Amino acid sequence: MESKNPVFSRSRQQAGGWAGPTPSPDQLQNMYDSPSYAPPSRPAQRTMTLDDVVVRGFLTLGALVVAAAAAWILNVPPMIAIGAAIVALVLGLIASFTQSTNPALILAYAVFQGVFLGKISSVFEGMISGIVLQAVLGTAFAFGAVLTVYSLRIIRVTPKLVKFGLAAGIAAIGLLLVNMIVGLFNDGGLGLRTDSPIGWAFSIVMILIGCFFLLLDFDSIEQGVKQGAPEKFAWQCAFGLTLSLVWIYLEVLRFVSYFSSSD
Repeated sequence: MESKNPVFSRSRQQAGGWAGPTPSPDQLQNMYDSPSYAPPSRPAQRTMTLDDVVVRGFLTLGALVVAAAAAWILNVPPMIAIGAAIVALVLGLIASFTQSTNPALILAYAVFQGVFLGKISSVFEGMISGIVLQAVLGTAFAFGAVLTVYSLRIIRVTPKLVKFGLAAGIAAIGLLLVNMIVGLFNDGGLGLRTDSPIGWAFSIVMILIGCFFLLLDFDSIEQGVKQGAPEKFAWQCAFGLTLSLVWIYLEVLRFVSYFSSSD
């Protein structure tokens, strides 16, 4: 008796050539050209623009300035300012090494860093009247100068320049740590942070390193816009700019203090 199993019957039909007429050459070509799998379409992600960086830069710097002003007006205790500096350092390291684009993390860094800057600025202003304004103007001048140099392509960001600049930055930070350790046993340490020719030269080097980091920030922004980086990358660019400006401001503040006298 012939089996009535539908699976067996279908298999026998396909094996015996009962599946239908042979496809034409054109049909075979269309079957060959058609994709085997078409992924579901997703909405296009908006890419970063220069305006995105400007807006997020203003938000980050605005949070920093507001926190600094509040710390200055409220005259926060030194221990709170030191604690804020430590928290800002930790958040800054996390944002730097993870290349975070989290707005909450970056704005939190700006707020805690602002508390520290507000307190240290008020201390310097108490010793030397007008020094904070001079430091702010000096930082603004450095920003404008670096932007001009970058826009005119007077200095181009090359791999060799990046390696040299990063090596100089690491060396400077290493010297600061050594100076701090030596300072525990010898007043003034290596003299890198004293009102002396060595201190003046080191402050100039630190300002130049900060300007180099600012140059890298401008290049990162330009490359991100050209290569179609996602919109959220603007937060990382704003963080980088804020970090470089804070570096330059603190170094200019210290450098100006060497040549200013309190009344």
